[in-house]
Amino acid sequence: MTPLILIPARLAATRLPNKPLADIGGKPMIVRAWEAAAKSGFRVAVAAGDPEIVEAVTTAGGEAVLTDPALPSGSDRIRVAADLLDPERLHDVVINVQGDMPFASPDLSKICADLLARQPEADIVTLVAAETDASERANPDVVKGVVALDADGRSGRALYFTRSVLYGDAPVWHHIGIYGYRREALTRFCAAPPSPLEKREKLEQLRALEMGMTIWTGIIDEAPVSVDNAEDLEAARAVARAIEG
Repeated sequence: MTPLILIPARLAATRLPNKPLADIGGKPMIVRAWEAAAKSGFRVAVAAGDPEIVEAVTTAGGEAVLTDPALPSGSDRIRVAADLLDPERLHDVVINVQGDMPFASPDLSKICADLLARQPEADIVTLVAAETDASERANPDVVKGVVALDADGRSGRALYFTRSVLYGDAPVWHHIGIYGYRREALTRFCAAPPSPLEKREKLEQLRALEMGMTIWTGIIDEAPVSVDNAEDLEAARAVARAIEG
């Protein structure tokens, strides 16, 4: 396999405007996300919706490509970026790393690539972590994965994703929005219209399940820091201070 990591980013955001360029310890958040992903050893590029993002990444020594800001989703953005950066389709796997996870371990991308290698039936892979707070079960902002665990206890086939409450004593899996796609699966997924369940739950991965695609999940021990609002941004800045002094 020859993975290509793509980080979709655009400036338009309702809860935190200009989020990719938000300063975290002297660096734009998108630069930190690129730096973290680059430690995987895979090729990494930012799929930008705005020239300011391209400038920030390339000034820091990274690779970025400008895409149409009107693209409807991050998945569409990475599909277009992959075609622009790799028209010969030498990269058979595309890994979507979120630009608002500035400290995500490069091991997460490796887990995705490894899962695709080990599970030939998987079209898409993604990550989940056990809940850390019971209140997450009733929080619609926390997406839950319903997973049929494999015998290894560290991976499993995704049956569903939901924002709704899940009951029972088994762990509730908190979905982490990092994906690995086989190249042809990404193309097929983006060519399909939004599905009924996708529109109902506002979760685009449900489109893949309704299409009959197989999503495999990897279990990770801890969710990476994610920045969705001003409070999260301050928390990320505190992490940077703790790491870098």
